[in-house]
Amino acid sequence: MNLPPLSLYVHIPWCVRKCPYCDFNSHAADTLQEATYVEALLRDLEQDAPLAQGRQLTSIFFGGGTPSLFSAESIDRVLAASRALIGWEDDIEITLEANPGASEAERFAGYRQAGVNRLSIGVQSFNAAHLQVLGRIHDPDQAVAAFEAARVAGFERINLDLMHGLPEQTPEQALADLDQAIRLGPEHLSWYQLTLEPNTEFYSRPPSLPDDETLWAIQDAGHARLARAGYAQYEVSAYARPGERCRHNLNYWLFGDYLGIGAGAHGKVTHSNGQIERRAKTRLPRHYLARETDFLSDRHTVPARDLPFEFAMNVLRLVDGADENLYKLRTGQPTQTLRSQLAPWYAREALVPGRWQCTPNGLRFLNEILTSLIPDDGGDT
Repeated sequence: MNLPPLSLYVHIPWCVRKCPYCDFNSHAADTLQEATYVEALLRDLEQDAPLAQGRQLTSIFFGGGTPSLFSAESIDRVLAASRALIGWEDDIEITLEANPGASEAERFAGYRQAGVNRLSIGVQSFNAAHLQVLGRIHDPDQAVAAFEAARVAGFERINLDLMHGLPEQTPEQALADLDQAIRLGPEHLSWYQLTLEPNTEFYSRPPSLPDDETLWAIQDAGHARLARAGYAQYEVSAYARPGERCRHNLNYWLFGDYLGIGAGAHGKVTHSNGQIERRAKTRLPRHYLARETDFLSDRHTVPARDLPFEFAMNVLRLVDGADENLYKLRTGQPTQTLRSQLAPWYAREALVPGRWQCTPNGLRFLNEILTSLIPDDGGDT
């Protein structure tokens, strides 16, 4: 089978402090072991490089945590190693997540010079009271200043992360945040609803969130505002101007391959024999840093019975979905395997005939569609 496109995810696990809603593998940076961690990343990358199997990288994504806590020199070292060990496609997309704090913004020009060509800024809100509730360390003025600094640094592709459905948030406040983001004019907006995730402070002490009626009002009005401003929704919570979709995330959603390096990073690799392997690196930074070799904490081949769910969980998030042939192309399994499992949803007109794509009504039932694909505890097929 033809191997899918290949991306690289680099995890930086530290933040200034942990936000109460965050369930990512991030840790307060009491001491930032930057140099030691970069050396570990390079060893991790060298061990994973053979998994490329001759493919070059189509995208690289530095996520966290807060990657912008690291210097431009450290980011440059990782990028140089990835280019030397694996290679890059000519039009590679390289994204780095950044916070709006002044110290991070000062590094933007260095990141651009190192080769980062897309910046994702975690604004979350332009409302000072909401930022405080969310535990963010920046204020609204710093958020605007960070965007402007990114433009001055030469970034022509910028994403803003923005949340809605915040504690005590009114529709007017949520839409005011969205209007401010639109006025700045980023190429991409990730606009998503706050959810209470397990193992977070908000989950253990839930704040008062808007009711369902308010959330629907925010989403409907916000979607219309974004469309009028030229941002097309292409994924459940992603909106982009023409030609500005995030290629790295699209590779995830189209069931491409990706290497993951760094503490807790995950990867998906298709081997030449058609087997698909999931890989995870050791999660805690201190354990990761203690490894000289073999950073893996888990690796397993995805059973054939799990492939319909894993594939659909990604591709059905896309508003445009994908051609039916993609399932066989990415998994090596017959198209009919997934089509037959989704037959009840086609009958309910929740899916577009001949495609892996939800209808507008079907998107409302996405969780139910995916749940119906979860295999029982029976054996492999």
